[in-house]
Amino acid sequence: MIMEYMKLIYIVEDHEVIREGVRQYLELSGYKVQTFADLHAAREGFSRIVPDLLIQDVMLPDGDGFAFVKQIRQTCDCPVIFMTARIAESDRILGFELGADDYITKPFSPKELVLRVQALFRRIDTVATSVPVSVTWTAADHVMDFDEQEHKLSVDGQEVVLTAAEWRILAHLIRNAGILVTRAKILEECFDYSFESYERIVDTHIKNIRAKIGPDIAWIETVRGYGYRFIGRKRKESAIE
Repeated sequence: MIMEYMKLIYIVEDHEVIREGVRQYLELSGYKVQTFADLHAAREGFSRIVPDLLIQDVMLPDGDGFAFVKQIRQTCDCPVIFMTARIAESDRILGFELGADDYITKPFSPKELVLRVQALFRRIDTVATSVPVSVTWTAADHVMDFDEQEHKLSVDGQEVVLTAAEWRILAHLIRNAGILVTRAKILEECFDYSFESYERIVDTHIKNIRAKIGPDIAWIETVRGYGYRFIGRKRKESAIE
């Protein structure tokens, strides 16, 4: 009998009641959960195994959760959901600039958090099981190799590492190459959001993607007031058996 893989979730939260409440809800939903009360313990956890998802508080007794995520982003791209009492728009935007896949503010319903976790994993699994295509794109004298099956991206032969959210957005734009994709559609397809107040999140992710794939290369066109369009020219495409 083949055992189904249980996704591993790390929770970094110093408030014991919140930490244990979220843990119980997630475990009842079929996830394997490991909890940490501070960043020191979380670092030790990451040194042993990288989880399938990190749920991260921001204000912790031994440091800042934003800084911690920025640090781990240098070595891994596991999805991140910030779970914090910091509700200012500037904090929310900072969280997404650091590559967060979602941002939930306290107080919140543990059931809502579970639903967001489930939606996030559905999006990731949908991308992973989509028809794999290896495509080479060009823009001016630059070359982009985009391989969905291997989940690899390179520009001019240099590997580019994207977060899970950035990958979903770029993949969606590439699958609709040459077509204007509105911010609302990106939110709907890549994040399950439909609120106008979240549209700035798309701009933040696009800015991060551009910085990584070459800020001086016109891969993604901004259609002011509407959204974005991938404008690379397809050089080669091959379905992977």
